[in-house]
Amino acid sequence: MKPKITPERLRELLSYDPETGVFIRLITTSNRAPRGSVAGRNNGNGYLRMMLDGQTYYAHWLAWFYVYGTWPDNEIDHRDGDGTNNRIDNLRQATHAQNGQNQPLRITNKSGMPGVSWSKLHSQWEAYIWVNLKKKYLGLFDDVKDAGEAYLNAKQNLHSFQPVPRDIM
Repeated sequence: MKPKITPERLRELLSYDPETGVFIRLITTSNRAPRGSVAGRNNGNGYLRMMLDGQTYYAHWLAWFYVYGTWPDNEIDHRDGDGTNNRIDNLRQATHAQNGQNQPLRITNKSGMPGVSWSKLHSQWEAYIWVNLKKKYLGLFDDVKDAGEAYLNAKQNLHSFQPVPRDIM
């Protein structure tokens, strides 16, 4: 479904500062949303959302729309991984696969390194990387650091959108 708001209507309702990524209300829409207040609330998964004319929007999509006047073709990636940092220089268009290149180290990761896990079957560290939504096997290693190095080398060669893991930038 295409969003209903136009660039003109967005600019009637909000001002946007591309250097801070903050939206300010230009009109009062309710007693909880007075003129001059910061627009947007955290939706519980790290992104800001706001209601405009009865429809909910993500702030990063609105920031893109506000600056460029068109909706992004695919997804919007936050370069620094902070879904509340909607400065325009922190936002970039991405495919789903590209957006996946900028993922943080998962909380379930036990090796402490992206793309590395313990193989119970082989009793060695296994290195792998995701490319175009497919898992690419990089090999088995006795040392976790060697497995991590294999991942970093592959990332640099295969992830042109985000060649360095965000956690070690």
